[in-house]
Amino acid sequence: MMYSCIIIDDNEIERDAIEMHLRKIPSLNILAICSNGIEASQILSTTPVDIVYSDIDMPELSGMELLKSLKKQPLFIFITSFTEYAAEGFNLDALDFIVKPATFERIFKATNKAIEYLELKKLVGKEVQQADNSTNEDGDDHFFFRETKGITKLKYDDVIYIESMGDFSKLFTRNDKHIVLVGLKNLEKQLPSKIFSRVHKQYIININHITTLTNHEVHLTHNFIVPISAANRQELLEKSIDKKILSRFLK
Repeated sequence: MMYSCIIIDDNEIERDAIEMHLRKIPSLNILAICSNGIEASQILSTTPVDIVYSDIDMPELSGMELLKSLKKQPLFIFITSFTEYAAEGFNLDALDFIVKPATFERIFKATNKAIEYLELKKLVGKEVQQADNSTNEDGDDHFFFRETKGITKLKYDDVIYIESMGDFSKLFTRNDKHIVLVGLKNLEKQLPSKIFSRVHKQYIININHITTLTNHEVHLTHNFIVPISAANRQELLEKSIDKKILSRFLK
């Protein structure tokens, strides 16, 4: 299936580079290549678009201002040189955030994520089903959830981390992944906080699978790595790690 997209960047060299990468992906149809947000706004107001690859820092109308202005929002993948925009971008529910220079591998990964989301959204329609939380009581070691093939049972310990996909979430186990028809915010409210912790706007981890914690990443069992924000890192330390750190001196 083909998915429509547009490119927005005020830098001609960057526009050409993104176009070159996207034309290598057979499932994409580039509808327009825009040099500013105003031009893109006119197209998006009249033309259905699945994915927008947009710079953020542009004159007159930035990529974020463009996203805010749209009543019907396509999936936005921001591509920018300024990493400080990442938090605000995710607050606006941008699907992904790529730091320039954007490599083909990174754009390809973001595109696959967008296509997977679009296919799931089409599959379930406009009604997002909520997870079955009837067994999430203290003492239980498992939960049930709805996915496209039916209702699945999964043990808490088997979940290593969860990634947001907008209205859906992706659960990763050692050898498999499951698409859950529930957003990350709702999952966070329903999963036991003693086991699961939010470490990023797009990620929840099972703290029992932590192997190493750095300033910017959490390394998990089976070689999984997810980013962690400064605020979430401090919360994780206070909640789960500090009290278990071996001390040089006994109090």
